[in-house]
Amino acid sequence: MKMQKKLVILFIMVLLAFVGLSVRLILINKEDGERYKKQVLSQQQYDSRTIPYKRGDIIDAKGTPIAMSEKVYNVILDCDLLLDKKDYLEPTIQALKKQFQIEEGVVRDYITKNPTSRYYVLAKKLTYDEISGFLALQDDEEKNPNIQGVWFEEEYRRIYPYKTLACDVIGFTGKDNTGTYGLEEYYNDILNGTTGREYGYLTEDATLERTTKAAIDGNTIVSSIDVNIQSIVERKIEELNVAHQDEVRKGNGSENTGVIVMNPNTGEIISMASYPTFDLNNPTELSEEAMEAYRESLPATATVSGNKAAEETNQPVEKTSEQEAEDEKFEALNATWKNFCITSTYEPGSTAKPFTVAAALDSGTITGNESYTCNGGLQVGDYYIRCHNRLGDGPITVKQAIEKSCNVALMQIGFNTGTDIYMKYQTIFNFGLKTNVDLAGEARTDALMFNPDTMVPTDLAVSSFGQGYNVTMIQQAAAFCSLINGGFYYQPHVIRKIISAEGSTVKNVEPRILKQTISSTTSDTIRDYCNGVVTEGTGVTARPAGYTMGGKTGTAEKVPRSERNFVISFAGYVPADNPQVFIYVVIDTPNVADQGNSTRLATLLAHDIMTEILPYMDIFPTEELTKKEQEAQTAADAQKAADSVSANALKEEITTDKKSEDKKSEEKNPEDKKSEDKKPEESTREIQIDKDTGYAIDPITGELLDPVTGIPINPSTSDIGF
Repeated sequence: MKMQKKLVILFIMVLLAFVGLSVRLILINKEDGERYKKQVLSQQQYDSRTIPYKRGDIIDAKGTPIAMSEKVYNVILDCDLLLDKKDYLEPTIQALKKQFQIEEGVVRDYITKNPTSRYYVLAKKLTYDEISGFLALQDDEEKNPNIQGVWFEEEYRRIYPYKTLACDVIGFTGKDNTGTYGLEEYYNDILNGTTGREYGYLTEDATLERTTKAAIDGNTIVSSIDVNIQSIVERKIEELNVAHQDEVRKGNGSENTGVIVMNPNTGEIISMASYPTFDLNNPTELSEEAMEAYRESLPATATVSGNKAAEETNQPVEKTSEQEAEDEKFEALNATWKNFCITSTYEPGSTAKPFTVAAALDSGTITGNESYTCNGGLQVGDYYIRCHNRLGDGPITVKQAIEKSCNVALMQIGFNTGTDIYMKYQTIFNFGLKTNVDLAGEARTDALMFNPDTMVPTDLAVSSFGQGYNVTMIQQAAAFCSLINGGFYYQPHVIRKIISAEGSTVKNVEPRILKQTISSTTSDTIRDYCNGVVTEGTGVTARPAGYTMGGKTGTAEKVPRSERNFVISFAGYVPADNPQVFIYVVIDTPNVADQGNSTRLATLLAHDIMTEILPYMDIFPTEELTKKEQEAQTAADAQKAADSVSANALKEEITTDKKSEDKKSEEKNPEDKKSEDKKPEESTREIQIDKDTGYAIDPITGELLDPVTGIPINPSTSDIGF
């Protein structure tokens, strides 16, 4: 009985203890529950990581990726886990050393100094192929149970499969997925997605609680750029610049060369290119040749910009040679990254003449039946402004004024139109205003236009033929398209469509007519005038064989005029009566002896580009080839065959014993050598063509002959007299 009583008492005491403990717990929870909860949570181990999004691709008009994101991996070392067991250290380090060629001493030193570190980057941006070997070792737990403490962090790397192709149009991205220049910058928010996140923590019983918010990938943009056409354009531009490299001055064949190919009926930009180019995959790398070319392009008085405040106060800025080199490289990179077609401004020259005539016709100030007299120049105020034909074109109609590019006739048409109407149409054609093309970096030109309130007769005179005000290539191209397509000004654009990561269409970019610049009747007339430029006038060398073409040449003398530097250009379209393709070529300061008479470089570049891209675009010849064109075609085919034979012969020559070749050279017939020596003498009897201008040389006087009039050209005089 006593034993039972003791057990009952013990039971009651235990029960009372539990009751007391429960009461105490309830009171603690009520009074300090939140404080203890925070304390417990603070002792738990959390796990959280960022889930990267994939930046959207940029693809060309045919679906070819020209900018894309590739998944890559960072190798992360968890020292805390690695040191959890001593058996983990050596196998893991040896595996890292074998697979990633890491510096063993550096890793050991870090582990020793940071034993509790959970995040140390051993290698960055490796492809899956590069990490697959380590993953195989890590996954084989039977053979390699002690490889621990290493994991792979995912991210994306921007790659450009065509490297330099369309670099000005595409732009590039920085480390933080921020676009710089071109489409990458303009459509940055569209291309970028939203970062995801994985939240979690380990409870006291080692259970991982996890919440995941998935990343949202960026949209893909479909551009109107055609990779094949872009390749042709860039190849032809490079050939031009290489051909004239170091010809007169050290450096490229021009300071800048730009080409825009557009659909004049939609505003779509099919190709946009300039020279020199850069590698989008390594945009900050600049070769020594590129640096030298940049230095040569600088004016003689130019210096690398330093501290702005110091410059304003005329205080010298002391810089180390490293700082100066870094500043020079930065400015050279900025100059290289710029898209010449939209950021650089220049005086358009004679490609502006159709706009002057269009304004006059459309406003009714002329009928088109007028005729003028050109005596080689016109006195306007204190200036005698010259025509390109110093002897004068004589009596000349409006159409002939465009065909022969007569400055005198254009000045008289400008005076007939008057300042107010002329400047009104300048605004209608969008000069001085941005086109709002969907590319980052378009320049403003409003401050580079004449003010109608302060214009004097000389200003009107020179602007009538494209001097005295500035444009960008994209401004001139978009406006010229409206001259030839019925008068409709389309907003130029590079994007056709935006597609989601899942493949659905987010937005279609339709052609957008902003305004009508001139009537369809005026457009038909201007097109007829420009057709004559290619058939009878200054643009005859631009026409691709078998096609009808219209266009306008341009030559503008740069400021300061005394340096005799020019911007030459050609704006053209095919077919002549129903334009489907428009091309605009601008060559800034060609590296030739006589820049003022080198417009043929621009027309030939347009010819070479159009000859290749038109058949690709399913626009085929409609005209019979002339005898000269047939001969040229035969010669071109023969050259291709010769190039093919030469390539095969070169392969055979490489495998031929060099000594045998030397012996053959020694045994060469002396008579053969004599005949070879005579070849240059025989060639001098043929008609000579000046290599700089392409013009014929008078066999008696040695002067260059105008290709239209046959009159000798005096290269010492300018297109304008001031």
